Amino acid sequence: MSDQTLTLSLSTGDVVIRLRPDLAPKHVERITQLASEGFYDDVVFHRVIPGFMAQGGDPTGTGMGGSKLPDLPQEFSSEPHVRGVCSMARAQNPNSANSQFFICFEDARFLDNQYTVWGEVTEGMENVDALPKGEPPREPGKIVKATVG
Repeated sequence: MSDQTLTLSLSTGDVVIRLRPDLAPKHVERITQLASEGFYDDVVFHRVIPGFMAQGGDPTGTGMGGSKLPDLPQEFSSEPHVRGVCSMARAQNPNSANSQFFICFEDARFLDNQYTVWGEVTEGMENVDALPKGEPPREPGKIVKATVG
């Protein structure tokens, strides 16, 4: 197990995510690279569905954008999508994850083996719960700063 973390300082408070390179080494590398470059700073959560998940990581805030880096090959695992799990968003193509990710509010086991799990919230899940809801939210919550520790 990794003790490397990603801290998302959200408009609602800090969220600490334990990274899981044991499950998804390429995705963890991408997330940490983008966070270190400041890519996620001031990026909103553009899709927040109560009882399901909060999605962010798109610099355009539309759900259609990503980084300039190439898309990643999938690293699916049987790790369950449960409350606090962080996983990559993607298009229909399984190998299309880039910079967008989501954090599960509740069990979403139907996503298992279809989306790449790369971390889990260890502190501050209440700050994810507090994000404004909507697709997109009228005044979306955002990542003020992302820091790798």
